[in-house]
Amino acid sequence: MIMTGLARFNELPVGAAREALAGCCSSGRWVDAVAVGRPYPSLAALLSASDAAVAALAEADLDEALAGHPRIGDQRLLRASSQDGDEWSAQEQAGVRVAGDDLLRELAAGNAEYERRFGHVYLVCATGRDAAELLALLRERLGHSPEAEWRVVAAELAKINEIRLRKLLGVETAGTEAPGVAP
Repeated sequence: MIMTGLARFNELPVGAAREALAGCCSSGRWVDAVAVGRPYPSLAALLSASDAAVAALAEADLDEALAGHPRIGDQRLLRASSQDGDEWSAQEQAGVRVAGDDLLRELAAGNAEYERRFGHVYLVCATGRDAAELLALLRERLGHSPEAEWRVVAAELAKINEIRLRKLLGVETAGTEAPGVAP
């Protein structure tokens, strides 16, 4: 669901706002926190509330949020032109779509190693990044402690949520760069 502007989002009935937000992040606690904060006086206030909601998530809430994200380099996602619920993920992973088979196999192996080590999917803000960069980040993150990695996961989730909230409101920035990532 894409709507036009913050005013329209603020005016939605609570159920419709929750449904729209669930398309951005599958953590019910995040959805609740952002939905009840309406009306937001500005996009900056909404994004700040989103960041605060991510920062308040417990491990179980992060697990719930991760369940809504496909693996980086997921072949089903990369082959699909548009899947319900996965359209934004497919857009975010556009830089992986052009990767060669060898690099995709390395990503799949890296995803499996990451999941064995940390017990959850490798979450990274993939917007504006290619497969080689995402693989390098994955390998770097394998050296983290579980506690350090949860902090990185939460920061990456906050970036993804910002991009998706902007898309939801129809106020995307230049289009492909992630927050804090130069185009």
